[in-house]
Amino acid sequence: MDEDEVLVVARGDGGRNNEPSDAEVEDEEEESEEEVDEELEEDVEEEDQSEDDLRGRPSAVSKRAVRTTRGPAGDPTIIPWAREIGVDPQKMHVMQTSLFRMPEEEKALKALTQAQPRRRLLLTSNLSRKHSRDSDGEGFRADSRQRASFAHDVEPEPYRPSRKYARVESSASAFAGHENAYVDAGLAFGRSFRVGWGPGGTLVHLGDLCGPAGSSNSSANASTVKLSTIPLISGVAADAAAHASRLLSHHLSNTMIEEDADGVPFANPSARLTFSSFVAQFPSTDHSFEPALFRLGHALFDPIDFRLDDIPDVQVRHRLRAIRRKTELSRWLKTAVSSPMDADLRDNLDAKWDRTVFTLLSGYQVERACEAAAAGGNVKLASLIAQCPGDAEFRADLQEQLEIWRQERIDAHINEDTRKVYALLAGVVGTLKGSGGTGVEQCGDIDLAHGLDWKRAFGLQLWYGLPMDAPIAEVFEAYDALWKEGVSSVAAPAPWYAERGDNVNSLWKLPPKAQHPDALYSLIKLFADPACNLSAILSSFSFSPSPADYRLPWHLYILLSRCLRVRDLADRDTTVRRRDQDDDDGVEGHSPSADLLANSYASQLEQLGMIQEAVFVLLHIEGSAGRVKVIKELLTRSASKLDDWVTRGLVGSLKIPVSWINEAKAVHALDSGKVYEAYELYLSAGLYDAAHDLAVLELAPDAVIRQDLALLRELFEVFEGRPVSGWNDRGKAFLDYAHAVTRLPQLRERIVQSDGALDADETAELDQFSRSVSKLVSILPDILPDRSNVRHTAAIAEMTSQLVRHLDQIRPLAIAQAQIRSPFFGGAARVRNIHSTMYERFLRTVEVA
Repeated sequence: MDEDEVLVVARGDGGRNNEPSDAEVEDEEEESEEEVDEELEEDVEEEDQSEDDLRGRPSAVSKRAVRTTRGPAGDPTIIPWAREIGVDPQKMHVMQTSLFRMPEEEKALKALTQAQPRRRLLLTSNLSRKHSRDSDGEGFRADSRQRASFAHDVEPEPYRPSRKYARVESSASAFAGHENAYVDAGLAFGRSFRVGWGPGGTLVHLGDLCGPAGSSNSSANASTVKLSTIPLISGVAADAAAHASRLLSHHLSNTMIEEDADGVPFANPSARLTFSSFVAQFPSTDHSFEPALFRLGHALFDPIDFRLDDIPDVQVRHRLRAIRRKTELSRWLKTAVSSPMDADLRDNLDAKWDRTVFTLLSGYQVERACEAAAAGGNVKLASLIAQCPGDAEFRADLQEQLEIWRQERIDAHINEDTRKVYALLAGVVGTLKGSGGTGVEQCGDIDLAHGLDWKRAFGLQLWYGLPMDAPIAEVFEAYDALWKEGVSSVAAPAPWYAERGDNVNSLWKLPPKAQHPDALYSLIKLFADPACNLSAILSSFSFSPSPADYRLPWHLYILLSRCLRVRDLADRDTTVRRRDQDDDDGVEGHSPSADLLANSYASQLEQLGMIQEAVFVLLHIEGSAGRVKVIKELLTRSASKLDDWVTRGLVGSLKIPVSWINEAKAVHALDSGKVYEAYELYLSAGLYDAAHDLAVLELAPDAVIRQDLALLRELFEVFEGRPVSGWNDRGKAFLDYAHAVTRLPQLRERIVQSDGALDADETAELDQFSRSVSKLVSILPDILPDRSNVRHTAAIAEMTSQLVRHLDQIRPLAIAQAQIRSPFFGGAARVRNIHSTMYERFLRTVEVA
């Protein structure tokens, strides 16, 4: 029997107690037995029910069995404790029932003394024993999924971590009430502080920053909050700002700022925004990485009119279009490799003619290579180079010639660079086999791509390795296979900064085995591989040595996804449809990676002080709620920089609501101690709840203490008719106070002037004051509840004193009858009210007499 099963011992029915006992003892025994048996039945029924559920059969039989286990009242195995010690059982029963809660205590004690049952696996009816290898030997599976055969694997269940912590309310938190304990910053900011970003890329944290496997050199001081500026860009900030401004200005000029279905402004890039439009922003003599990236995008993805519409055959048009694309790629690559090729020529000015020819051919400078060969006295080779790349017959002839040289060991007497030139013309771009041999006739293999950068190694495949009509995808696969296999010395597609050695003194240290391909390589892969998505190519390390530089990845995403519709991010949920789009072409869905990309780029711009540009980037956030949130947070962090010029740009060009800017300015003003300015800005932003809170807690106490009733009315009259939370119980009370303090002296003067005779309206008004003033005095402590604030305490005392004094002069009995319990109504005011009340009652007695 398992540990979690309840062992039920049935008492025998055959024997009754033969010992003499009185009726009271027997009654007590029967009552005790019934209580114990009832509880035992409940426990056993519950256990039987669980066992029956496990075994799949009803529990009626078990219940009947349990009911038969009750023994007779005189069972000798039941010996009451009262009988053992010689106490009257009836008296003991009365004492127990009056002093103790027997059933509850017995159940609690039983739960404490019982061994905890072992958990059992609850199995449903759809479980199977097929192919089971359980260690218990039962053959049960805790998963209803089955595999059809051994050739199909069952996917493991997704890992769902258990939630060990739950968020509690602020009032129940251990940090409540310790917000001002700055001696322990962890206690003071326990519910609000975390490692986070501040304005301009400032990182706020406790202790030292280190990696997961690193260790801090200093002890963590919970009372010290540190501010660290983490650089998000590489290079000089001024240059980075100039580059970003050039691209974003062009982007903005081709983007419509519209309102979505929720009335939130968003940026909608125009279809006119293409790679070629960005290429026009750079001078034609600029051959750096950035313009080369956009020129490559233009060659591969921009819509180009090849004037093939007159060709009726679709396949022919498609083939010609592929050849034209390859021609555009070849033209781009020829320009891109011209700089490293010229650098090699400059470094080897005294090189022989064949070395120069091969270097020129590696950059596809066929004309210059012909001239160099002719100048070296090799006119026949120059004539062969002029036919480059040649047709299949031309290549076959050269390959045959190379094979003859190898078999007859003539290649050992030919210069290595000359053999390279012939190999290129023959279409051999990998390894040229040598004849071997030893001594003078020793001739080894030659790796043609040795010493070349990855773009020229790729160019060897594009220009010489494959036929002219071979698709770009085939060329890319040929190069990709060579460098990934690692057999030859073909260069891997390292980023531009790695080739130049700019990452030696970089602030960011990459793992030794980290391989991030060049963005140019990734763009070619995107064109060649239809299964490749943008998430696989937009790594920041492919564009810059900074892991947080997302300037170019963001622009590529906008061009390829939002404008050209070539490819998208991997996490794009196409099942989500924007509400303002009705046609099938407008189905975009939502991509969290796209929002993260925009947010990362905006952080860079914020660190550079480019607030307008950062807001423009954030306008591309896809969700309305997320867009509002991140833009408001950015404006709040940068509120000190929102001058008139920046504000005009945000409101005029980017259509940002003025209320968002005023809200950010209000937060900054409040942080700077300018409470009244923050109050006015909140009103301008339409945030009446925030303005109302400031007026009640910060401005109204000062106005009350100074007895400035006009200011008090000015503060709160603007809220009348507005949707303000708690208006009737908070802000309206100050207007009622100002009205009462102003009107009660006027009514008193009317009473004096008319010898106590008031008209009906004035009498009704006075009666209303008699009721409302007492209620107002009672709720004042709840309106300003902070007793640690001296201004709040003084304001309540002043308001209570003024209200009681003015009403006491007219209706002292109203205050006495109200029985005000306010702690601020005491001392001299209460004594004065007692005198006034007694005098009023005396006058009434005289009038009655």
